[in-house]
Amino acid sequence: MKKDLPENSVVGIDVAVVLESDSPHGKVWNVYLINEKQADVQNVLVSSKGYGIKDNRDVKTTTLRHFLGDVSAKTAVKIEAIDTEVFGLTNEYWVSYYENGVMYDKKYIFLPESIVDENLIKAPFIGKPAVMIGGQS
Repeated sequence: MKKDLPENSVVGIDVAVVLESDSPHGKVWNVYLINEKQADVQNVLVSSKGYGIKDNRDVKTTTLRHFLGDVSAKTAVKIEAIDTEVFGLTNEYWVSYYENGVMYDKKYIFLPESIVDENLIKAPFIGKPAVMIGGQS
């Protein structure tokens, strides 16, 4: 039963929607996993999907799964490109990984219209503007 499972708190693993470039032709955005830990994490798997209401209709994007493998300490790894068309939806990233043989997982949710210029900060290890959710329980 769920109550019998240990509580493995995720700390130091972030998901960031990074503004890669801004030109007259448009903005280019990518999603990254950021490992701020002092330790590597292994077998990182990320599931992503979007859902919500657009043009008065329920919308769901395809669920994508990304195997990132091992992610070194103090690094960032690109998960996927993201289109501005889905910024009005809820964008969900479910991250699972192992650290020292123990499994951890956490759901990161970017709410509709939260990926906006007013929420940009400088992403660690990437050095570019990003909207970021930190793994802190």
